[in-house]
Amino acid sequence: MTAVPKIRVAAAPISWGVCEVPGWGRVLDASTVLGEMAGLGIAATELGPPGYLPRDPAELKALLADYRLQLVGGFLAVALHENPDAAVAEAAESAALFAACGADVLVLAAATGLAGYDERPSLSAAEWSTLVTTTGRIRDVAREHGLSTVLHPHVGTHVETAAEVERFLADSDVALCLDTGHLLIGGTDPVALAREHPSRVGHLHLKDVRGELAEAVRAGELPYTEAVRRGLFVPLGEGDVDIEAMVRFVAEAGYTGWYVLEQDTALGDDSPMDRPGRDVAISLACLTGIAGRLAG
Repeated sequence: MTAVPKIRVAAAPISWGVCEVPGWGRVLDASTVLGEMAGLGIAATELGPPGYLPRDPAELKALLADYRLQLVGGFLAVALHENPDAAVAEAAESAALFAACGADVLVLAAATGLAGYDERPSLSAAEWSTLVTTTGRIRDVAREHGLSTVLHPHVGTHVETAAEVERFLADSDVALCLDTGHLLIGGTDPVALAREHPSRVGHLHLKDVRGELAEAVRAGELPYTEAVRRGLFVPLGEGDVDIEAMVRFVAEAGYTGWYVLEQDTALGDDSPMDRPGRDVAISLACLTGIAGRLAG
């Protein structure tokens, strides 16, 4: 029997409502977010949106050390289809920061250039070609810093739908961040994708979603941001994603990367401030149970 690699668990500030989208919701301070991560026994985190945590490597390392947290890497939504030199320069700055702080992955999303994720203009064939080429350039720059690069299919970006995911896989050799929630919302079965393209699984974001809200977003009946506010994402095990099948497959296939608990959350002024920590604790317990069954 093939030994199953140990599952390495990380978190991300978006699970506490910290998002790069203007007006997304209430933003909790870093000491609260990092403190709750540490209190749950989580030992690693993604960076969060640019500017949320320090951009100076020494300051960032010191802050994370205060909470005994390792930096995994971070999410960067950048327009890959236009002004490639600017996109590469922005990604290079993040890659340098991540590398200086011991991270190992740059998570790219093909941003539209518009604010938020509720509108998505179409791309021309030339713009798609630029997107693919720019992604490859960023992969090469990040590699110079010792980082891997993954492309994150994401609602409201230019790689969202099942057809776009397949097109990207055919046109690029850059690995994917398999985000179980965003893939499902976009119409892709994340377990089937992992089975069909196991060598392209470079990073994992584990989410669970309410299927009926995902369908409303997919059909254009409900904006993504509003769906998030209505509870689109739920703790692992409480939604319609087969999380156990996903984790079991990638683990048995030899995946050795991070399993990031990353649940998009938007906090209103009246939201219970302890809700994010409680939800992440439920997700962590679910993943721990899955890992235990794999090991057994």
